[in-house]
Amino acid sequence: MTKADLIGEVAKATGLSKRASEEAVDAAVTAMKKAIKKEGEFRYPGLGTFKVKERKARMGINPRTGAKIKIKKSKSVGFKPSQSLKDSL
Repeated sequence: MTKADLIGEVAKATGLSKRASEEAVDAAVTAMKKAIKKEGEFRYPGLGTFKVKERKARMGINPRTGAKIKIKKSKSVGFKPSQSLKDSL
């Protein structure tokens, strides 16, 4: 599903215009991003949990040259689906 598909489904379900639905979807995504950044996670019952994961710094190998390189620590967002979502698949 694309963003446009999601906006269309929201418009159909709520009776809002596509423009208003796009604003609602964008506002929801923005709120999710803020929650993940501030609290480290976002939980939505029936869907799952988005959580910040930290990767440690490590040594890697450049595949072209074979030279060892240091990979800096980084953060990423992981998703763990809820049991009800898993069961519905």
